[in-house]
Amino acid sequence: MNILVLGAGAIGGYYGARLIEAGADVTFLVRPGRAARLAQDGLVVRSELGAFQRPVRTIDDAGVRANPAAYDLVLLACKGYDLESAMDAIAPAIGAQTRILPFLNGLSVYERLDARFGRAHVMGGVSQIATMLEADGAIGHYGKLDVVIVGARDAVQQSAAEAFHALLQTTPGSRTLSDNIDQALWNKWMLIATGALMTCLMRGTVSDIARTQDGKALMRRAMAESLAVATAEGFPIPPAVVAQMEARLLDENLDWMASMARDIVNHAPRLEADDVIGDLVRRAVGFGHDAPIAQAAYCHLQVYEAHQRRTVA
Repeated sequence: MNILVLGAGAIGGYYGARLIEAGADVTFLVRPGRAARLAQDGLVVRSELGAFQRPVRTIDDAGVRANPAAYDLVLLACKGYDLESAMDAIAPAIGAQTRILPFLNGLSVYERLDARFGRAHVMGGVSQIATMLEADGAIGHYGKLDVVIVGARDAVQQSAAEAFHALLQTTPGSRTLSDNIDQALWNKWMLIATGALMTCLMRGTVSDIARTQDGKALMRRAMAESLAVATAEGFPIPPAVVAQMEARLLDENLDWMASMARDIVNHAPRLEADDVIGDLVRRAVGFGHDAPIAQAAYCHLQVYEAHQRRTVA
């Protein structure tokens, strides 16, 4: 399988490495600085599931434009706020049979990809993993959690979804080929959105929130706001998944906060606020639902980003 991976960061680099181990023909579309580091050190992954360090093939935007070869699959693992430039970068690589597999948060990113390339090109993907691009250019994988769910959002994608799953299934981690990937995407978004809006708003971990006087009640209210949107959209979250959400987000011993909350702690200049929380709020308002906690969280995140823009300016 001939695969183009946009970027070689925490998610793209990690799964690109696993795909190389599985025997895929992988090329990384990267900026010049990252290309230089990869040429010097190779792609380095530190993981309890298996370390990786090898030279890898890279290409830049100009190279893709100059040699617009069609790939079997393009793996996207950028932030939502970088999606427009990402779509511009991969456009020359999209042929008639190319499938795009996003590992992005939220559902609005799929709407934007569908509008640009057509739904038939855009498969569905869910990734649950804790990775980070470290200061030395290596990718760190923290813990053993590595869950990937892939599936076809259109019947013409089925063979590509099966081929990708067959490849990745040979690597360590949980690998699932879903026959209802749209539901899987909603399941993940509702968990991520609820966890993010609460840990960002409260500036603490799940355990910090759960141990306060009203933390569990507020978390339950935030969950209810999110779940109501999924139901209104026609994707009610199954009871078993809701139970998993409750177990995770009400855990007094879970020292976890959403990546967006960690970004705030690290004074990141930009956040995925619009795709993860803002879109949830817009959908809730559109259905006439009351969502005060989600709205407060989104307001909080917009204020943070405005402060960061003024600081940079």
